[in-house]
Amino acid sequence: MADTKSYRVKEIFYTLQGEGAQSGRPAVFCRFSKCNLWNGRESSRASAICDFCDTDFIGTDGQNGGIYTADALAHKISEQWPTETRSSDNAGIPYVVCTGGEPLLQLDEDVIEAFHQQGFEVAIETNGTLRVPKGVDWVCLSPKGKSDIVVTECDELKLVYPQPDALPSRFESIQAKHRYLQPMDLTALESAGLIASDQKSASTVRETLNYCLQHPQWKLSLQTHKWLGID
Repeated sequence: MADTKSYRVKEIFYTLQGEGAQSGRPAVFCRFSKCNLWNGRESSRASAICDFCDTDFIGTDGQNGGIYTADALAHKISEQWPTETRSSDNAGIPYVVCTGGEPLLQLDEDVIEAFHQQGFEVAIETNGTLRVPKGVDWVCLSPKGKSDIVVTECDELKLVYPQPDALPSRFESIQAKHRYLQPMDLTALESAGLIASDQKSASTVRETLNYCLQHPQWKLSLQTHKWLGID
């Protein structure tokens, strides 16, 4: 394995997956820096393809953030997993979620293999505009706005709703084991002054719930980590 390439990571932390089909599962989150649908700066939010993002993915200054080689990154992720569980016959499979920003701007077969060598099942959360490398164990596709989607098969399609340029009907051809609609959190848009302060996220929850009831191929995904007050 080549060990000269470096990966820029905003943060690495151990928590519970709060969304979608893997909700409630312990996981190490590896948040890669940079995105191709928004540069992360508030001054350009209004013109971004994805203008509702609520995540800080700029730089490498977060918890365990830094610039890593593939092996160093895999070891840092392995250090976050509870060591005592590995010796148990009933231990859960170590699980890493590669997210961002957009992880596929950096994630490649070298770092995926390094994660596998540490015993991790590898998941990604991607906007679907870039090809998925070989070796990823779980693909969560989350399309944003009017971006061009090149990923046509996934384990989980998780669509933030409502998005005028990314309505559920647009993604009927995507092959997915699970289909989720996740109510848009309006907090970032409100803070940026892009929506009126009287628009509440509760309204998007009701709208999403009603859509799922009318289109039962979709299931409701809620951001339970925000309710629990965890990362």
